[in-house]
Amino acid sequence: MSSGTDIEIGFSIDYSDFLFENSLVSVVAVRSSPKIDLIGFSVGPFEEGREYELRLWVARELEADGIVRVREGGLDAAKLYKIQWTERIQSVGQLSTLPEDFYPRLRRLINDLKAVSKTSPEKLREYEQVQNLAQDIVNCRLRKIIYLASTPVPESQAPKNLTSEEKSLYESLRHIIDEWRSKIIQA
Repeated sequence: MSSGTDIEIGFSIDYSDFLFENSLVSVVAVRSSPKIDLIGFSVGPFEEGREYELRLWVARELEADGIVRVREGGLDAAKLYKIQWTERIQSVGQLSTLPEDFYPRLRRLINDLKAVSKTSPEKLREYEQVQNLAQDIVNCRLRKIIYLASTPVPESQAPKNLTSEEKSLYESLRHIIDEWRSKIIQA
């Protein structure tokens, strides 16, 4: 049985993914290509060596076809290690700043590494390292969000540095904790 909270949190994550997939990214044409008509819009033409901006989902398809190369500053193990280290040195009531699209990028990095790790031993090690770093970052932030949600403060003083997915979780937890508190203390 799923509750309204499950639906809200799931929606928040799905919506974050939707926004990320539709965000604009820079690409460089690796070969020239005529205009491509898609349902409802078209892209191109592309001239080899020139830079363009495309929606991420379109850019990935064109990259798979060898027409463009995405120039995004994605996540990697080194960036995750820095994020993990920064998060660990913050106090329990303080969250470090993450890029708004951190979780969609993290999920894609993990999925991409998982796919290539099946044929590459060095990518398998990188996949395992990224999995461990991601798990540690998520667990560390989750502990802090639970702590913050259980600390009685006015709603106007919501914690800073929450991503949209974390805000949804925080608000759901805060509501559940406040409701539980009021029923326990109620005479």
